[in-house]
Amino acid sequence: MIFEQIFDSINIGIVILDRDLKVYGWNRWMEVHSGINKEKIKGKQIFDVFPNLNTPKFIRGCKSVFTLGSFCAFSPRLHHYLFPFKKTGYSNQRFEYMQQSCRMGPIRDENNEIKYLFIYVEDVTELACREQIIHEMNLRDGLTGVFNRKFMGERLKKEFSRYKRYGGVFSIIMFDIDYFKKVNDTYGHLCGDFILKSVSSKVVSLIRDIDCMFRYGGEEFCCLLPETEIDPARVVAERLREEIALQENIFEGNTIKVTMSLGVAVVEELDDSYERLLQRADEALYKAKAEGRNRVVVSG
Repeated sequence: MIFEQIFDSINIGIVILDRDLKVYGWNRWMEVHSGINKEKIKGKQIFDVFPNLNTPKFIRGCKSVFTLGSFCAFSPRLHHYLFPFKKTGYSNQRFEYMQQSCRMGPIRDENNEIKYLFIYVEDVTELACREQIIHEMNLRDGLTGVFNRKFMGERLKKEFSRYKRYGGVFSIIMFDIDYFKKVNDTYGHLCGDFILKSVSSKVVSLIRDIDCMFRYGGEEFCCLLPETEIDPARVVAERLREEIALQENIFEGNTIKVTMSLGVAVVEELDDSYERLLQRADEALYKAKAEGRNRVVVSG
């Protein structure tokens, strides 16, 4: 009686399985979050109700508990969840399902024989959300909100490795704001920050969801365009140039218009690294600036 009260009152899920992996125990927490009454699930094999658990990892864990008496952990960093429960009481939409930290271990009888295994299920969605927010903050530029230079290197390296292994194509656009120092000198650095944020927001709104925008440094930015040949990339660059030139940035009653110079490059067989591709795009950018600014130059 005392055990059953504790079993049903604790704020974690407890599942007990027999050697045939049939449900022997199913506490109140599991009832609430699964919507399945313990009387309906008791005696059923767990895979009949949760087929997603029928994986080599889970089966190996069960066998290890019954044969060796060992414990097995399922970290949310690797597995995210065992039981696909919809989130409740969370406004954050980062995860579709409750994020769970789970662990299984043996239950022995009075003769020290392992008759059952237990699985505890802890809701760690709130913690996972906080960790993801912190992780994303480390990937983004603090002023503009676009991805930072560190993540740019990681992302371009991954994209280049995929290209070398599987083929395909991708392009990058390097660009910076023309005469940005004049903006700072005329209107002040707060206005300069406002222009950086305004331009970044506009560019992000114009590119695809699969594209990535990075702040390279100062007023210089980079866009990664996966699965994009050079001609479509040039079209995108021209559109960015035109839209930014048309945009009116209003700061403290002043209407400030800026332009951009852009360099475009597509990955080629001769590129021995993503740094070389980046260098070619940067060279095209500086050629655009040397030729009068407010223009697009394609590498090669």
